[in-house]
Amino acid sequence: MGERRGSGAPSVWDMLVFRKAYDVALEVHRIAQTFPKHEQYELASQLRRSSKSICANLAEGRARQQGSTAEFRRFVLIALGSADESALWCKFAKDLGYLSDEQFERYHGQFAEIARMLNGLVAKLNSP
Repeated sequence: MGERRGSGAPSVWDMLVFRKAYDVALEVHRIAQTFPKHEQYELASQLRRSSKSICANLAEGRARQQGSTAEFRRFVLIALGSADESALWCKFAKDLGYLSDEQFERYHGQFAEIARMLNGLVAKLNSP
């Protein structure tokens, strides 16, 4: 999956932040499937969608970067919002007893790290 596109441009899979976001989204998706049935269309769904949105926005933004750095920056900011949203849903899941303290600390830490990386990327994209 880390292959380069036909144009020779780097793939989104070459971005460390994307790979980290993908890995945690996959983990969170699996754990959210264990939430109670009544949460599958509510909290679990929100958590699955927000965590996958980080990856999706990075992928779409990376593809559009070929035409506009500003466009890529916009998608990175959306991904940043999704990282913060995912951390919030994890807090709800912990407080409702669906995640252990250890699981919460792990996922919250991963989303915080991803957010820091995305903030760094935004700063880099803002530089002349």
